[in-house]
Amino acid sequence: MSQTLYFSVLLIALCSLSECIQRRYHHINMMKTWTEAQKYCRENYTDLATVNNNNDLNQLMMSVKNSLTTHVWIGLHRSSVYKWKWSLGDPVKYTNWSNGDLNGSDHCVYMRDGSWRHQSCNMNMSFICYNGDTGFIINDSSVSWRDAQIFCRQHHTDLISVRNQTENQQIQKIMNDTNISEAWIGLFSDLWEWSDKSDSTFRDWSSGEPNNYGGIEDCTAVVVTVHGQFNDYSGTYSQTFVCHEDDLILIQKNLSWSEALRYCRENHVDLVSVDSEKIQFMVTDVIHRSSTDAVWMGLHYYCQMNLWIWIRGEAVCYQNWASGNETNLMDCNIEHRAGAVQSGGDHLWISLPQSHKLNFICSRK
Repeated sequence: MSQTLYFSVLLIALCSLSECIQRRYHHINMMKTWTEAQKYCRENYTDLATVNNNNDLNQLMMSVKNSLTTHVWIGLHRSSVYKWKWSLGDPVKYTNWSNGDLNGSDHCVYMRDGSWRHQSCNMNMSFICYNGDTGFIINDSSVSWRDAQIFCRQHHTDLISVRNQTENQQIQKIMNDTNISEAWIGLFSDLWEWSDKSDSTFRDWSSGEPNNYGGIEDCTAVVVTVHGQFNDYSGTYSQTFVCHEDDLILIQKNLSWSEALRYCRENHVDLVSVDSEKIQFMVTDVIHRSSTDAVWMGLHYYCQMNLWIWIRGEAVCYQNWASGNETNLMDCNIEHRAGAVQSGGDHLWISLPQSHKLNFICSRK
């Protein structure tokens, strides 16, 4: 009989991208190839639909409920490079591979003796779920990685992400104490990526998919008649599609801070104010396509008050500064400075002269 074992550990509570992003879906009742649909969405909305979780999928399905369509294009497509990804959407910063066990094609990762190995995702073994603030759960049922992921998402949060050596050691100890020698964790490798370059690792493939039938199925459609599950298809087929519209939009123009502010106010609402962790995650979700190393946000240094302030007048409560960049600047005669978000790494905030030419993020609300 299978047994689920609960353990509380000192894990940092996460607000994953999949939980924090809010977007609106629009079903476009036009017949287009995948590339044509992508172009249409980018010109009229944000991009072809990205789906982060079951809630997003339900919202997408609501957008097509009154149509007669059976399949709709979404933004997931096959790339040329395998990448390791956490099921929960965390960045892959820490790894603990056994010797020579680093490269895997369409493989999933399990832990044994504290080290990581990859194997076909169809193999059956025990698994470890992440359960929010309460820690993680070891389940000794013997299932495939995909079935383990489904179980964890339905009953807990997701398969576990192992983010540092301390967590790795905690999991190893409890596996040893419970005589579980091997268990799936949330790391997997695949070729699929979203059109908007987001980090979403959500996949809801139909059974046996993706199968790349004929070697030409590089794009993804949601099968409306099968509860929104994903199938791979040739992108040359014409079918209707779903776009998404984010509350934030990245503008790939290189403008000074003042020029960016004017652009946002004339074309949208304003430069983004990153006044909460939730907005920071939303910024992280749209920043991937930036062509500059940082992007402007609506933060500037107000010399008369000797403090940083948002363009709408709010004080800076939530902060995500890179070390040393938040220092107040007494002499404004040299250069006026504004706040930007780094495009890579941990997307920290940095202080730059307002004259720098950067991409920027506008708010639509």
